[in-house]
Amino acid sequence: VQLQASGGGLVQAGGSLRLSCAASGHTFSNYVAGWFRQAPGKEREFVAAISRSGGSTFYADSVKGRFTISRDNAKKAVYLQMNTLKPDDTAVYYCAADRAVVARSPHAYDYWGQGTQVTVSS
Repeated sequence: VQLQASGGGLVQAGGSLRLSCAASGHTFSNYVAGWFRQAPGKEREFVAAISRSGGSTFYADSVKGRFTISRDNAKKAVYLQMNTLKPDDTAVYYCAADRAVVARSPHAYDYWGQGTQVTVSS
């Protein structure tokens, strides 16, 4: 499966953005999906993940209550709605997918999009 993330941009603190990840290739419903982010000088970190059906979602504590992950298997897409953004959310955001179970480690995902920059100004 090929992934392409979009929707990043510059936003003021307290604002919102919606990231999209478009998948192509194989049946997308066969894959779990996740969002990760990487700030300059830091390791890539887990943000959110979603099961194949979308019935189960998982979040990092730092974004719980502010971010929502969702998916539309008919459109082969995964979304990340980000509300109440903070300067600490500034990073390149990556979508990822895998055939195995949902995981919080980036090493568990075989397929990655190219990343989209999110910058939150204070």
